[in-house]
Amino acid sequence: MAGSIAAIGAGLVTIGAGIGIGKLASSAMEGIARQPDAAPKIQSGMIIAAALIEGVALFGTVVCLLAK
Repeated sequence: MAGSIAAIGAGLVTIGAGIGIGKLASSAMEGIARQPDAAPKIQSGMIIAAALIEGVALFGTVVCLLAK
């Protein structure tokens, strides 16, 4: 039972990370479309934020899998 709950938690973490990165990329593309001159700053900020989101998602997945 605990294994299936951990798997559901890991799945929810993955879905949440996907939604977060999708919103991040969407906002970055909109910002670049509005101000093309700011593209390098927006892109570097987007990459840093995406890496942080992925790190939190990986941490959450590990916690879910260790909670067995």
